[in-house]
Amino acid sequence: MNRFNGNFTVEETNLLSIYMTGSKEGLVVAMNAALPFMEGEMRDFAAHTLEKVVRMTEAEFAGLAVYPADEV
Repeated sequence: MNRFNGNFTVEETNLLSIYMTGSKEGLVVAMNAALPFMEGEMRDFAAHTLEKVVRMTEAEFAGLAVYPADEV
C-alpha cells in the first residue's frame, strides 16, 4: 500500500501521533485545542505541523502513515 508522508519529519510524525484521532477533522480540532497550552518553539513547531495537515486533501490524510509510538 502506498502511504503518503506529506513531507513530514520524524518529529512532526511523532507529534501527529499524539493527537491522531482517526480523522483529519479530529486531529485538527485536537491540535488546535492543545496549541494555547504550548509555549515558544513547541507552539511554533506544532502550528507549522498543523498547517501542513490542513493543506492536505482528505485522500492524502487517509494515506498518512502515523502510528502511536507503542504500535511501531
